Amino acid sequence: MNVLRSTGWFIQYLFVRFAIFLYGLIPASKAYSLGFGLGRFTYPLFRKRRRIAMDNILQAKITSDQDEADRIARHSFAHFAGHICESMKVPLVVTAENWREHVVLEGDKADGWDLLMEQTDTPMILLTGHHGAWEAAVTIIPFTRPMLTIARTLNNPIVERFLKAKHFRGNITVIPKSQGFTSGFIKLWLEQKGALTIVMDQHAGARHGVRVDFLGRPAYTHTSPARIHLATGMPIVVGAILRDGLFKYRMIAEPPIRFTPTGDKDKDIEALLAEMNTRLGNLIRRYPEQYLWSHNRWR
Repeated sequence: MNVLRSTGWFIQYLFVRFAIFLYGLIPASKAYSLGFGLGRFTYPLFRKRRRIAMDNILQAKITSDQDEADRIARHSFAHFAGHICESMKVPLVVTAENWREHVVLEGDKADGWDLLMEQTDTPMILLTGHHGAWEAAVTIIPFTRPMLTIARTLNNPIVERFLKAKHFRGNITVIPKSQGFTSGFIKLWLEQKGALTIVMDQHAGARHGVRVDFLGRPAYTHTSPARIHLATGMPIVVGAILRDGLFKYRMIAEPPIRFTPTGDKDKDIEALLAEMNTRLGNLIRRYPEQYLWSHNRWR
């Protein structure tokens, strides 16, 4: 059984390598448009995701018009495919030497991007969602400070190692989602003065989350960002990297959150999560076409 499983893993690995080889033949300048076009073309085929996306858009009151909701959902679906395709080419175009030519930092020095990209002597927590060009951030943020994040691992360990080496380049530490934020990981983050990056718009469930408002509806939200902040006092920045054009990005970051505990831990966690969700939701409302509405956030 183990031999069959190992053989299957290896065949999958060869397929992935071949697919990436073929994708490597596509010019970087065509990556986003290729993915975007493919996403628009296949959008009608994903009926369940289309229904979820339109319902989420309408429930969030981004629009009350069915046709407009369908347009936003289609663009969102196409942008997701385009961004994933482009993100694989970002390391070939955006480098430590030229990243400022590709990224505009929106806001003044009081905003969170200054803490993230300039004041790199302080550990911080970066919260974002499936919004904009979040995969491009994996390449860009480590140019200025160490980045630490948590990700779901694949069942195939050969493909997992290969994709991790291809995608997570630079000064990045990735831990499996199943492992969670251990004391050793937190210690490493504090020692490195890194950016602890968390994609926080995923369904947490009653076991791991607290129900707080997100885009107008209660949603189970992971408590780990709030717990880590209360335990360490390190500032939280809620932000997004939006795509403005061909390998052109705009970083938007809210002013840092520095919460003063009241002594009631449960209420403090709920208040923090509510503030984080509000800030993230405000960014999404400003740029709804770049949010992944087809994700089943509310269950």
